[in-house]
Amino acid sequence: MLEQIVAVILSVELYTAVVRMTTPLLLAALGSILAERSGVVTFSMEAMMLLGAVGAIIGSGLTGSAWLGLCVAMLFGALVGLIYAVWAVSIGANQIVTSVALNLGALGLSSILYVMTFAPAKGEVIEQVIQVPSLPAWKIPLLGDIPVIGTVFFNQIPIVYFGYLLIPIIWFILYKTTWGLKVRAVGEHPHAADTVGISVAGVRYISVVISGIMSGLAGAFLSIGMLNTFQEGMSAGRGFIAYTAIVFGKWEPLGVALGTVLFGAADALQLRLQAMNLAIPYQFMVAFPYLVTFITLVVFVGKAVWPASYGMPFQREGK
Repeated sequence: MLEQIVAVILSVELYTAVVRMTTPLLLAALGSILAERSGVVTFSMEAMMLLGAVGAIIGSGLTGSAWLGLCVAMLFGALVGLIYAVWAVSIGANQIVTSVALNLGALGLSSILYVMTFAPAKGEVIEQVIQVPSLPAWKIPLLGDIPVIGTVFFNQIPIVYFGYLLIPIIWFILYKTTWGLKVRAVGEHPHAADTVGISVAGVRYISVVISGIMSGLAGAFLSIGMLNTFQEGMSAGRGFIAYTAIVFGKWEPLGVALGTVLFGAADALQLRLQAMNLAIPYQFMVAFPYLVTFITLVVFVGKAVWPASYGMPFQREGK
């Protein structure tokens, strides 16, 4: 058994899967850093991912184009982000409670939309698995021919490449642009930002909608990137893991990316160990990635320092 496990750990297929399994977490977590740094809790990523997943299936199934499916997924994610922003930013509702409500609502709504789209006559149960056009892999010329490295990194679907390019993009936006400075100012000192003419609500609205778009794209990766169908609750808690990765990385793009890779590696490993039919309960295998994430968060992360206005609604003085 030990030899089999070692063979799995050293296999090219495992590391190819790690890159792939990390992608949805990377998209959701990096896309939500801006909202987090602006002071808004993005615990609602699970809802955004679920609606993005079903949106991708609906768009791809109705149009016959996976690329249009991606557009619908991002639109659905943006709409969830906008709804959340209205409650969290404009109304000032408790952000954790609102996020939980959205996550629970999305679990049912995503299934309803799926059934209404593909079984409108029956409206109850879809008797067969609906398969739609999915995203093809793009092999990068020359780089894709490099032994091992080419297979692992340069023979993936386009969303994978975009996910990893997002790491320097988000870092640049946060630390090298005026917009990034506004985001950080709003997250740390919203009243001071307001006094110099920065629209706190505007910055937070845009940041949360961006979070929704990227989380919707992450959901699309699950439904038309890894598969070509939809399953109820297919995000399987990845939105919560993406949130954990943000805390793990202490709101820094590189640290967040490392956190998502950790979970992606644990997830890829447990899938391959399950396929080996080892004398280990499969429930332990399924729980393994979450256990690894929890232990790492507790043991190695240390004290997390949230943005000063984190989770607190902003109201102008005197109002």
